[in-house]
Amino acid sequence: MTSLFEDLQEGLNQAIAYEKGKGSAKVKTLIILPVKKYTNVEIRSIRNKSGMTQAALANYLGVSKKTVEAWETGRTHPTGPAYRLLEILEQGKEDELSFVNVE
Repeated sequence: MTSLFEDLQEGLNQAIAYEKGKGSAKVKTLIILPVKKYTNVEIRSIRNKSGMTQAALANYLGVSKKTVEAWETGRTHPTGPAYRLLEILEQGKEDELSFVNVE
């Protein structure tokens, strides 16, 4: 798997070569899916499935424990970045981020 930087660098090098008449153009399209929004029940379920306390989830998301409590009771709702991180947790891809499960 290549990094986004490597993909961009390769694309730029190909574009320069194409403009100089060397090589052919290659197109790579990235589709960014819409942000999935979660209900308070779904947020609690994701946290429980991940084996986290409210404090641990708050630390993971960079918010306060009170914020997680408010989300789980439905008083407030997460913003886009928190929804993205919740989606990563829901999909079980947290290992792709900086997350270590210490028992």
